Amino acid sequence: MRRKRAEFEIFNLSFLDVISCGFGAVVLLVLISPFGVSDEAGGTDETSTLLQRLIGTEARIEQLEAALGREAETLAQTRARLEAEGTAVSTAERDLRSASDTAAELARNVEGLQTVESALRNQARAGVSAPENAPRDAEVGGIPVDSEFVVFVVDTSGSMQSIWERVTREVENIIRIHPQIKGFQVLNDNGTHLIGGYRGRWIPDTKGARDRAIRLFRSWKSASNSSPVEGLEVALKRYVKPNEKVSIYIFGDDYTGSSYDPVIATLSRLNKNRITGEPKARVHAIGFISLQTEGRFETLMREVTRQNNGTFVALPR
Repeated sequence: MRRKRAEFEIFNLSFLDVISCGFGAVVLLVLISPFGVSDEAGGTDETSTLLQRLIGTEARIEQLEAALGREAETLAQTRARLEAEGTAVSTAERDLRSASDTAAELARNVEGLQTVESALRNQARAGVSAPENAPRDAEVGGIPVDSEFVVFVVDTSGSMQSIWERVTREVENIIRIHPQIKGFQVLNDNGTHLIGGYRGRWIPDTKGARDRAIRLFRSWKSASNSSPVEGLEVALKRYVKPNEKVSIYIFGDDYTGSSYDPVIATLSRLNKNRITGEPKARVHAIGFISLQTEGRFETLMREVTRQNNGTFVALPR
């Protein structure tokens, strides 16, 4: 009997094991093997470049810090110089203010002398003066300055407000030409007080009190009828005493009363010493020229000052 040939199978179990192991080895090699071109040499060059840049940056930072230190030092020097210059400027400003104050004081003194000269010229031109028999202890330009107290009766109407700066200067000049006074008072022609706190008593003639009064006077605005009757009544009743030397100065540019008689009658009634018949207070007048000036104030004040041992000064325009 013929024996059958054994069949040969290529893909038997052993062969598949070999193939699988080989394929697994190939896969393992693929997984563990590096791919691409090595950049070891390029990485070294880049690191060197970055290191050089870092060193350069640090050097630049050091240079900038040194420059910043120099700038800070320069700034400190500049500030110190500016502070020194500021101190010098402040000193110069104080010196300038002091010089300005001195110049202003000299200017006021010169203006006071000009006022006196103007009084002399106007008196000579008008032929008006105080009575020859009136006692005068001391005079400046014909204005008696022997009084211990001074009262200002000032017209505060609109026409006077238009020349108020000049009026203020003349008030200062009048106080200044008196060698020594114990006190003063400021009323308007309606009898209103400049400083209500001193109503009924004298404002002391100190530098501080005078400066405050002048400062308030510069901005003083009060109703006025351009007639000194009410102001004279207040001045004569409250501030004129028989045993005190008082001068009343009337400031104005016009008189709006219908007649001169009320002013003259008020002075005759309140300013006469009943025993001697002499005026208790001197009454002077300062006449200003404004757009409303018509000559009535000058006419009235010449007679008022003549009867009350005073002087009338008509200021030029």
